[in-house]
Amino acid sequence: MVTHHLLKNNSVLNTFIKEIRDQSIQKDAMRFRRNIERIGEILSYELSKELNYSKEKTRTVLGEKNSEALNNDLVICSILRAGLPLHQGILNYFDTAENAFISAYRHHSKNDTEFEIKVEYFAAPSLEGKTLIIADPMLATGKSMVTVYEAIKKFGSPKKIHIVSVIGSELGVSFIKNHFPENTDLWIADIDTILNDKGYIVPGLGDAGDLSYGPKL
Repeated sequence: MVTHHLLKNNSVLNTFIKEIRDQSIQKDAMRFRRNIERIGEILSYELSKELNYSKEKTRTVLGEKNSEALNNDLVICSILRAGLPLHQGILNYFDTAENAFISAYRHHSKNDTEFEIKVEYFAAPSLEGKTLIIADPMLATGKSMVTVYEAIKKFGSPKKIHIVSVIGSELGVSFIKNHFPENTDLWIADIDTILNDKGYIVPGLGDAGDLSYGPKL
C-alpha cells in the first residue's frame, strides 16, 4: 500500500486541518462540515492524478480540441455517519461517480476500552473491476476500515482501491497496510503518533460524527 501524506508539504490544506482541530472553531458544526468537505476536495484533486484517462475530442464553437478525459469507473463508499461531509467533498470532484454507503460503528459490550466493529447496513452498486474510493475521516485503530473492506468483498473485486481519510494514527495506518491488497493507495491529510487506551487519536480532533451532526446516545 502506498501512503500519500499530504501535510508533509505546506499548502492551504494546513488552514483547514488547523481549524477542524481547534476546539473553539470546531464548535461551529456547519463550518466543521464545510472544512471536512474542502479537505475531501483537496485529497480528491491529488488522487485524480493517479486515475486513468482516455483521449477524447471536444468540439467548441470555433473548432475541435483533443483532450484527456477521466475514465468514469469510480465508486465512492463512505462510512456512516462521519464520512458524509468527506463523501460530499469527493463527489464534488468526481460528480458522475457511483455511490455506496455502509454503517460501521464501535460496539462496547461491557462499556470499557474493548470494542468490536459492527456493520449493519450496506447499499452499493457492483464493485467488480471498478475503482473504489473508501471515505472515512478518522483512521484510528484501522479496525473499522478493515471490517468494512471484508464486508464489501461480496459485491465484487475492485481493480484499484483508494482510501481517503483526514487524520489517522501511525498504528492505524500500519494496521490497514497489513490487511488491504497491494493495489491500495491511502490519501490522508495528517498522521498523528499517539493512540490512547480508548482507541482515539491524540491530539486528533475528537469525534468527527458528533462534531458534524451532534452527540449521539
